[in-house]
Amino acid sequence: MATIGTFTKTENGYNGGIETLSLKANKVTLVPAEKTGDKGPDYRVKSGNAEIGAAWSQTSKKDGKPYLSVKIDDPSFVAAIYANLVEQDGKHALIWSR
Repeated sequence: MATIGTFTKTENGYNGGIETLSLKANKVTLVPAEKTGDKGPDYRVKSGNAEIGAAWSQTSKKDGKPYLSVKIDDPSFVAAIYANLVEQDGKHALIWSR
């Protein structure tokens, strides 16, 4: 598992950045989404004005802690990035694993 981003919780979602070998986005926000159905995302992931993904609220089966399941995609990616946004030591880390 690798931490590819760090975020801070705000009144309107989350603010932070994502960095991988091929992606560096310093101003990323997760903003609440208008729910269009049961399976619709809870948050939209944005970098500036561009929407780069979505996130769904989940609860860990292991310890009952909340987290966000995040999908990030871009035409330059070979495949979408799937990660979890979890709270660690008062901050939120975006954790990616294959």
